[in-house]
Order: sequence, then C-alpha cells, then structure tokens
Amino acid sequence: MYSQTYQRGVTYVILAGIFLSLGGLFIRFIESADAWTVLFYRSLTFSASVCLFMYLRDGAKFTQRFKQIRPQDLIVSVSLALGFIAFVLSMFATSVANTVLILSTGPVFTALLAWALLREKVSRATLLAMLLAFAGVTIMVSTGLSASDKLGVLYAFAAVASFAVMIVTLRAAPAGKDMLAPTALAGFVAAILALAFIPTFSISARDLSLSIGLGSVQIGLGFILITLGSRTVPAAQVPLLALAETALSPLWVWLFVNETPARNTLIGGSIVLLAVIFQGYVGLHKPTAKQ
Repeated sequence: MYSQTYQRGVTYVILAGIFLSLGGLFIRFIESADAWTVLFYRSLTFSASVCLFMYLRDGAKFTQRFKQIRPQDLIVSVSLALGFIAFVLSMFATSVANTVLILSTGPVFTALLAWALLREKVSRATLLAMLLAFAGVTIMVSTGLSASDKLGVLYAFAAVASFAVMIVTLRAAPAGKDMLAPTALAGFVAAILALAFIPTFSISARDLSLSIGLGSVQIGLGFILITLGSRTVPAAQVPLLALAETALSPLWVWLFVNETPARNTLIGGSIVLLAVIFQGYVGLHKPTAKQ
C-alpha cells in the first residue's frame, strides 16, 4: 500500500499535463507513418515504459501487481486504450489546438461522472476554476470549426469520455491500491486493437523514434503521474489540473512547427492556464491529508 499527500498528488497531475502537452508536437514531426502504425508502436512503448517504472520502484515483485488486478480494474485498461486511439486519430484529423480544446472539457465530463457514480462533491474552488477554464475554451473556439475538422472533433470527444471513465475508475479503487498494473495493460490493449487497422508494420527510423517518444515521454510519464496523482486528488480536479496540456500544446507546435494558432486560441489558452494555476495553488495550500 502506498500513501501520499494531496499536495503531492496535485504536483503529479500538473506535471502530467506538461508531459501530455508534447503529443501534438511529436505527431506534427511524423513524416509518413500512418496513424494506426504510430498508435501500435506508441502503445507498446507505453506499456514497456510503465512496466520499467514499476520494476525500478518495486523490483522483481512488480509482477505481483498484475496478479492483484481485479476484473473491474480492467475498465482502466480498456478506457485508457480507447482514449489513446481516439486522441491520435483526432490529432491526425484536425489541428492540435482543436483537439486539446475539446479535451479541456474533461473536467466537466469527469465531475458529472464522479458525482453520479461516486457521489464525489465539487468544491467551490474547483467549480470556479472549471468556469474560468470554460471561459477560456469558449474564447478559443469562437472563431469556429471548418467542416473538415468535424471528424477530428468527434474523435476528441471520444477521448474525453474515455479518459473520464479511466479517472473515475481509478478514484473508485480502494484507498492506497496501486493501479499502475491496469494502466500498463492499456498499451497492450491499444496495440491489439490497432492490429485490425494497421496497414503496415514498416516505419522509418525517424517516425519510429517519434512513436517511441510519444509512448515513453508523452503518455508514459504523463499517465504514470496521473495514475499516481489520482489516488489523492478528487476526480473533477484531475483533468482540470492536467489542462496545462490545453494551453501548452498549441504553443509548442506554434514555436517549433509553425502551426500558428489563432489569436483567440492564445488568449483562451492563457485563461485556461490561469485556471490550472489557480486550482493548483489552492490544492498545494490545502491542509495535508493522506489517503
């Protein structure tokens, strides 16, 4: 059993948002690989990365974590795998800004699901941060979406729903239960699903390196930290604190790929980031509690 403070959980989730924000940048550097091919190698790397983390933390005993997986824990594996797939397909179908904008609705989806299933209340500070984030998102999408972006937007909403189910399932786990093993399995599930659609296993060295980077750095470190942070951070706050991804993702591709976001995207993204900073500040100054 592991114990951590609420403040440490907040720090983990904020850092997770920063790592997750690198997804669009990695994908924009992909030269020729198909989305499903990228998904396959990204997913296998993710599982290998989480297993390596567990081995470094627990030694040879890390295999016992997989033996402790309950049937309901597999909801984490399946929902996260579907979220991985939907996220990458969205990135290939629309702009980085559009994808992360939709992902920023995650706090509301997660809060409603947590309230319905876990009766987890939303604090006033969290509600205020959510409203502030929504204001930022509204500004970001005020320029409208083109018809060609609709499929990417649908994939992004599917990712939001999948990640919400994952987070609420993590919160429903017994206090102190380590959930990294079900998280690790998500990559294998996603890779198996990708096999039905992958056109070829052939991939250039450059695209393979980027896919490995996506699996190890972006979602590897990102979801290790989210899984750890979710033990002590309420479900509604997890995607809210991770909204650094929304504000930073368009910035990275603007700086390094020249995918210029609209002015409203930058203004709205700044407001979303302010909401994350506010929620993080409140969280880090909340009286310490262990779970």
